[in-house]
Parts: sequence; C-alpha cells; structure tokens
Amino acid sequence: MPSDPFIPLSEPWLAGNEAAYLADCVATNWVSSAGPYVDRFEGMVAGAVGAAHAVATASGTAALHTALMVAGVGPGDLVLTSTLTFIASANAIAYTGAEPVLVDADPATWQMDPARVAAYLAEDCAPGPDGPVEKASGRRVAAVMPVHILGHPVDMDPILAAARAHRLVVVEDATESLGARYKGRAAGTLGDLAAFSFNGNKLVTCGGGGMVVTGDGALAARARHLTTQAKSDPVESEHDALGYNYRLTNIQAAVGCAQMERLDTMVAARRRIAAAYRDAFAGVAGLAFMPAADWAEPVFWLSTVRIDREIFGADRRAVLARLAEKGIQARPLWQPLHRGAVHGGARCLGGAVAEALQDQALSLPSSGSLTDADQARVVAAVLACRA
Repeated sequence: MPSDPFIPLSEPWLAGNEAAYLADCVATNWVSSAGPYVDRFEGMVAGAVGAAHAVATASGTAALHTALMVAGVGPGDLVLTSTLTFIASANAIAYTGAEPVLVDADPATWQMDPARVAAYLAEDCAPGPDGPVEKASGRRVAAVMPVHILGHPVDMDPILAAARAHRLVVVEDATESLGARYKGRAAGTLGDLAAFSFNGNKLVTCGGGGMVVTGDGALAARARHLTTQAKSDPVESEHDALGYNYRLTNIQAAVGCAQMERLDTMVAARRRIAAAYRDAFAGVAGLAFMPAADWAEPVFWLSTVRIDREIFGADRRAVLARLAEKGIQARPLWQPLHRGAVHGGARCLGGAVAEALQDQALSLPSSGSLTDADQARVVAAVLACRA
C-alpha cells in the first residue's frame, strides 16, 4: 500500500463562494431546475467565451445532443467527428439517429486532422440538395463536429473553410477546453454551435452539467425549448415536439457560478502545472510532453506525455502501473472509437495516429490545486520508470 497521500488525476478545486451560494439555494428553496443561479451561470459562461447565447444543460453529453438536434442532424445522416475522443462525442451523434464518420488525429497537434476532413468532403462526397452526400452510401453529411481534446483547440480555419464550401454546420465539442483560444478566438465560438462540460473532473465543475453556446438567437431558443421538454404553453402542459429533461439545477449552477468567478485563476494554474511538467521532462529521451501549436492558447485540462518504450525503457502501461503503486492516479487516452465495440462499424478516415497515441500517451495529475510537492512526486515517479 502507498504510504504517501493519494494524488488524483483531476479533482474539483472548490476554493471560492461555492458553500455560500449553495447555502443560499437551500435558504431560498431554489434547489431544482429553476432559479437565479441558472440564468447567472449561463450569462457568465457566455460572457467568458464571448458568445451571444448560452443554454445550460444537465451534462456535457446533453449539450452535445441538443446542439446536434438544433443543427438539424437526424436519422440516417453522417457527422464527421474525431476518433480520438471520449465516447460521448460519438454517442451524442448516435442519439440523433445519425452515424459518425471518424477522423484520425493530426500527428502535430493530436487534434482532428483538417486535411482528412477536406479530402473526404472533396473526394468522397458529391453535392446534394441539402448538403454533401457520401458517394459510397448515398447518405447526407449533415455536420462537422471537431473535438478540442485535452484543453487544446483544433486547427479550425481549414475545417471551417471546408464546411462552408460544402454548406455544413459546425458544432464544436469544447467539453474539455473552456478557456482555450484559437488565433485569439475562444474555443466554442468558432463554429455555429458548441458544447461545454462541467463534469466533476473538468477545469470548471458543477459536479455535472453542460452548456450549449451559439451566436444565433433562433438556435439558442430552439435549444432551450428542447431541453425543457418542448413545452409550448407557459401554463398548460402542452408540448409541440419530442423534448428532453436536460435542465441544469439551480444548486449545480450555484457551484458553477462560484467556479466561473475564479476561471482565470484556474486556467493559470493548469498552464503553470503544464509548464512545470514540460520543463521537468525536457531532454528526457523517449518522453515527450503534449504539443502546443503556435496558433493555440491551450488550457492543458490534462497534462499528457507520450512515452516511447524503446527509448524510455518502459511503456505507458508500465508507467501507469508504477504510478498507481505510488498512489498517483494517471489515465491513458481513450480507445479510438473506430476500434471500440460501439462505433467500430463506422467509417474511419485513417486511424493509425490515434492508435499510436492511445498506445503511448498518459495523462498525469493536473488538478488546479496540485501542489509543487505533489507534482514533484509525480515527476520523480515517472522518471523512476526509466530502464
């Protein structure tokens, strides 16, 4: 058994007004899916990223599903998305009745490869009455959903150019990248709609929760309608569409408001932690810190290293096991979706880069509250794995 205290991968950092705002919810009886903190939280997230509209949801997955629905994605459609991502990205597509077309990672950034997106739309699709149609299947391609993984933005300009040329909606999966910027623009404001997550391990958390953001008032109104059971009369229980109970509670929003008040502090902490890892591992043969493109301002939600077994002397599985023995939580990247049981039948554009990253990459403790001493423990434990 490890003798030192456990170091988690990414834990909530509750160091602000969370307790006071929760007490206010209890004192005023505003604890459910209505209340002043929900509106305030929506305004704070919209203001932080520079979006005109924000609609709170019960989870990041609910936000993705809602964004895709209001984007017009439906049964039989295809949606381009990353294969190297958490399964919720593709699940949300499946919830609409559509199917993902999985895109490999760019080796330079680990994000969705823009060249593969452009080549697929130009070579494998033909113009249709409602957007491009995949030649092989005859199915409509309805949207592109790039995923900004690990707190680093996708190279969006070429993806946006390809999408506009082919009349496609762009839905950003920004669930891991609140606070990140692309060429000076906030992740989540680059496409038509975006989704954020406030799960317990995210940079900002409500314990759970999500947000749809958009610059289009009509899309925002539709999102709000669908997430509140599509109730069409303010008094009578009348509904005009298949809606969902995707509302965020006032209690969760209260925590989110307290967290958003400290967003700059929490982003700065993640960047400081990433810089310390990068410095500690600089020059270590076989160990490479995650890339940061010169056009990006990542938030490093999870600081991640790539381990070359032949050079470093241990693979990421051995390092993962050694860290666990020392009471340090680490995590491999997700199984690429094209290799999984759920979405393995989907078409994949490439896949070798994602497979190599999943085989070699390991995310290290990245909590905003991580102390210098605990980070030094992590670094020492990683370096002790060298042959």
